[in-house]
Amino acid sequence: MAETPAYRASGGPASGQTADPRAAPRDVRLFWWASSADALGSQTSGIVLPLLLLSLGYSPAAVGVIASTSAALGIVFGPLAAVPADRGARKTVMLWSAWAASLAMACVAVAVAMGRPPLVLLLCAVLVERFCTAVHDAAARGTVAMICPPEGYPRLVARLEVGDRTATVLGPVLGGVLYQVGRAWPFVADALSYAVAAVCIRFMRADLRVPRAAETGTSAPATNPGAPNGQAGDAVPPGRPRGDRGHPRRRHTALLEEIGAGLVLVSASAPLRLVLLWTATVNGTLTALYLGLLFSLRHDGHGGAAIGLVLAVSGVAGIAGALVAPALARRLGAARIVLAVTWLLVPLTGGLAAARSPWTFAVLLGAVCLILPGATVVLQSRAIATTPAPLQARAGAVLATAAGGAAALGPAAAGLLAARVGAAGPALGCATALTALALYTSRIHPRALATTGSAS
Repeated sequence: MAETPAYRASGGPASGQTADPRAAPRDVRLFWWASSADALGSQTSGIVLPLLLLSLGYSPAAVGVIASTSAALGIVFGPLAAVPADRGARKTVMLWSAWAASLAMACVAVAVAMGRPPLVLLLCAVLVERFCTAVHDAAARGTVAMICPPEGYPRLVARLEVGDRTATVLGPVLGGVLYQVGRAWPFVADALSYAVAAVCIRFMRADLRVPRAAETGTSAPATNPGAPNGQAGDAVPPGRPRGDRGHPRRRHTALLEEIGAGLVLVSASAPLRLVLLWTATVNGTLTALYLGLLFSLRHDGHGGAAIGLVLAVSGVAGIAGALVAPALARRLGAARIVLAVTWLLVPLTGGLAAARSPWTFAVLLGAVCLILPGATVVLQSRAIATTPAPLQARAGAVLATAAGGAAALGPAAAGLLAARVGAAGPALGCATALTALALYTSRIHPRALATTGSAS
């Protein structure tokens, strides 16, 4: 396997990250199982938690508060957890956050099995689980660059997306079946999924720490001009400012600068700005489209069976798209596939505004989910290859926060458009936003995707 400069910059074997190259495929498999198990467990319990709270007599307002608070925790704590992950605690953070989340879900399962659990207990356990998930996800974002060479980024990113999309399809079904067997069982499954993830992470051979040479940007220790005779001083990686760290105010300022280093990098990088804007816009429009779909189907008198049909078709299409995404990117080229997918989203989304039959909805939304992975795999691979190893988690946290925030705003925008324009309003609004994104992508993509490496 040829060692490229991008591989060395990403903390691969060229910079001393993995002593035993045979460990890489094994670590890739373990990381995939950890990610997929985590996703499946979260989907299994997430679909039944609102049902549990409602069945226990809690109001829809209480359910909404828990959902909103847990989502906000993920947005707030992700960037904070990225700092220790980039400093070298990536594997430790992933391991113990998975065990803590498993314990939290086990407490929920025991409380539910014993009868009527108090809302405070459920709220605390769910918030602990959400906090641990945010911490785990932030630490995991730099793992791909640590265990995989750049030519393997598209394939591994696609495999991870297949696992996530499969969990999205199977998790709600599994959660519903287990809930019928016993209300505690979906939470037992979630606790076990976190335990599986922790075990997989524990047995990964790579320590997932950024090598010191990668932190300093050189192959030799950095020198401190203030040290006598040019002796090596404390190396300061990108995003870790120097200064008198003994002073509390300066320590606080240094911490804020470290947290903001990912934002500084993203704002200064054309490829990362494209990834941020693209993923945020698409995530927001997708959540708005799903809610708009419900409005349209109910407006036309269709019930739950029609909604299930559309969601099933779109889920299977998303899995198929993720499976073929790496080969498609190699055949068409990174810049070409991103541009083509972005423009194709516009007529498909606009067509949803005129759709009336559930089958038409299924075909159009399925086509959207089929083509999306081709662009997302390319863009995520590009983001990993562009980001220096010491900033992988922090830059990833910025991108994830933008995407998560847009996804949270999508339903509100869909509701507002439906109220003012009608059932077709959300689809029309999404088509307008995607047209603006396509115009921006057409202008910026040659510069942002010109050196995509293996993804092209």
